[in-house]
Amino acid sequence: MPTEPQPAAPDSSNPRSDNRTENTRRRLLDATFQRLAREGYASLSLREIGRDAGINHALISYHFGSKDELVIAVLDDLNARLLDRQKRMYEKPGAFADKWRQAVRFYDVDLGSGFVRVLIELYAASLSNPELRAAFKPRMGAWYDVIRGACAEAIATYELHDVITPEVAGAWICHFWIGMELSMLAGFNDSDIGHRAALQAFEALLRRLDERHSSRARR
Repeated sequence: MPTEPQPAAPDSSNPRSDNRTENTRRRLLDATFQRLAREGYASLSLREIGRDAGINHALISYHFGSKDELVIAVLDDLNARLLDRQKRMYEKPGAFADKWRQAVRFYDVDLGSGFVRVLIELYAASLSNPELRAAFKPRMGAWYDVIRGACAEAIATYELHDVITPEVAGAWICHFWIGMELSMLAGFNDSDIGHRAALQAFEALLRRLDERHSSRARR
């Protein structure tokens, strides 16, 4: 049986080829992200990704290797931008209640863009895929690290060391957030679950702690 002709690998010694290679990778990453966000991991087809990107799907293995390596590259591409965004927001001076409100705004943006769907799709897929899980865990862990860092700063500011640790506070927030994301993607209405009310209540709690800290600082 005749086989489908394989495309020639790009010439890495040619600068123009390097530009074409980067363009090819970008188109494949974007096409994969759109497919993941729209249809999920289980329905992901390399042939359809190649068609969406306008590229021979055989080039996917040249640039990324396997399907799992491709989706992890998509996650790396997203994390590079979004983790930096999150870190810069938490590092800015200001009230922790305001930072929480901004984090909620970021969440709404990420929900609309498809990032939340992609993250939860890979989370779910990793449960039955040990190789994917090994690659996914440290990338998800990078989000936990950012949250734990923000919690450590808040706990130090509020002088709550004797009540809670950054690890515990980070676990509360991260696990709540993942549960909220999963519920929303599964179609639960906020009226059924009350996630928005929970987000607002936590902001009010932080606002009270911010005010108490400011009052002490003025004494």
